Amino acid sequence: MVQTRILPAAENAHQYPLLIKQLLRSGPRYSPDQEIVYANRSKYTYTDLVERIHRLANALTDAGVKPGDTVAVMDWDTPRYLECFFAIPMMGAVLHTVNVRLSPEQIVYTMNHAEDDVVLVHDDFIPILEGVQDEIKTVKTYIQLTDEKTAKDTKLETSGEYEELLASASAEFDFPDFDENSVATTFYTTGTTGNPKGVFFSHRQLVLHTLAMTGSLSAYDEVPLLRSSSVYMPVTPMFHVHAWGVPYAATMMGIKQVYPGRYEPELLVDLIKEHNVSFSHCVPTVMQMMMGTESIKTADLSNWQVLIGGSALTKGLCDAGAKLGIRMYTGYGMSETCPLLSATHLKQEDLELPLEQQTAKRIKTGIAVPMVELEIVDPSGKPVAHDGEAKGEVVARAPWLTQSYFKEPKKGEELWEGGWLHTGDVASMEPDNTLTIKDRIKDVIKTGGEWLSSLDLENLISQHSAVAGAAVVGIPDEKWGERPYALVTLRPGEQANLEDIQRHLQEYVDRGEINKWAIPTQIDFVEDIPKTSVGKINKKLIRDQLQ
Repeated sequence: MVQTRILPAAENAHQYPLLIKQLLRSGPRYSPDQEIVYANRSKYTYTDLVERIHRLANALTDAGVKPGDTVAVMDWDTPRYLECFFAIPMMGAVLHTVNVRLSPEQIVYTMNHAEDDVVLVHDDFIPILEGVQDEIKTVKTYIQLTDEKTAKDTKLETSGEYEELLASASAEFDFPDFDENSVATTFYTTGTTGNPKGVFFSHRQLVLHTLAMTGSLSAYDEVPLLRSSSVYMPVTPMFHVHAWGVPYAATMMGIKQVYPGRYEPELLVDLIKEHNVSFSHCVPTVMQMMMGTESIKTADLSNWQVLIGGSALTKGLCDAGAKLGIRMYTGYGMSETCPLLSATHLKQEDLELPLEQQTAKRIKTGIAVPMVELEIVDPSGKPVAHDGEAKGEVVARAPWLTQSYFKEPKKGEELWEGGWLHTGDVASMEPDNTLTIKDRIKDVIKTGGEWLSSLDLENLISQHSAVAGAAVVGIPDEKWGERPYALVTLRPGEQANLEDIQRHLQEYVDRGEINKWAIPTQIDFVEDIPKTSVGKINKKLIRDQLQ
């Protein structure tokens, strides 16, 4: 071990732990009267937020929650959820953000696996829990969340309704100091095989992720997504990797926040217009739905910047957004990485181009944000050349990556083989450190001895003027091993057939961008492409349906 010099601290020097409660201090200090809005229902100030967090901690304590307990939340994207992001871990308890889009059986599995003690549940999800309550093993009580004047009747044993409990609770709570390595949050990945896997993050990790996110999205003119004047609205669920961690950053900065509740595309666009929302994050499928609304036709979206992640941002979607004035950026990460690893980083010469000509840079996976190491390695674990051509698996190191899987140490060791977190993504890296994801390892199509990227093919199909979205998978072929198969959705009012898409792709063959065997001979035009519970294209399900 390297011998370094460590000097003694003064006897009374305070060892300042990196706890989530520290993130809450600056926002109300900077902007006590700034608004936090709940759709078209209600609004309150940052001063109110702090008081409500204190009241929630007292209400949870009265419900029996102790440090080390696990408190689950099943809610839409609401200010209540934001309050839970802070109050629960600040008490020393663990926040379990339940994926409400899982099947009832999987929800039961995650709640039992996480050993939830208390569940905060919205009226909309009560029927799910009532149907499986006999299978839930560790939960002692429930707290109801409602958007109506009175909570609905339920068979669940509840401690009361959220707002009523807060109203009767004390407005003062002494949030203690404790070890910054204490677990703050847990949630479950939406893997396509086996049971969901539990990831977990400490206070220290979340604080460092928040600081890095704030710096990378605020400090650089090339990535101007979060400013003190920003208006933020999440369009990825708060149960999914803490809404990518942005609510923590937005609250620390004291900026206006707009929470949309349940996602309704028309309402989302109306909220953007009403509150002049300047920054959101979402997956491509939700963006496509919003861009198909009537409301968007009359919206001025030139102030709206969107970080796209979860699935690849295609050229077709980015171009369509540019025509509406939307500036899209690519963000990259995964559940295990908290999630931010990299983001689009435009150079000054890129920004001087018309928006429509910036697409090629905006759809690349971007450059690693501060405090992140990314490498591309071959199957033996050796780094490949950063020449934009050589491909390998993306591996990562950062201070906020999950350190294992909860109760699954063997899978944790696989995740961290060789001291790097393995993402399962195939990518190349350019000499200027720009990363471009080519595919998931499991989704690469092997045809005629060649490797074909399903993401590249989806990107090219998306550029057809009639196409709204595309998914490509490999299907078995006796002659070629695998052949590409595509599912395509069309824009409202547009028409296209197999030959139209093939002629479109032939143009790229003629230019030498793809080989002729990359053109699918099977294309199905569908109303909707199968998605996972977090809005990603579910390629395993597509393959299973084709068997």
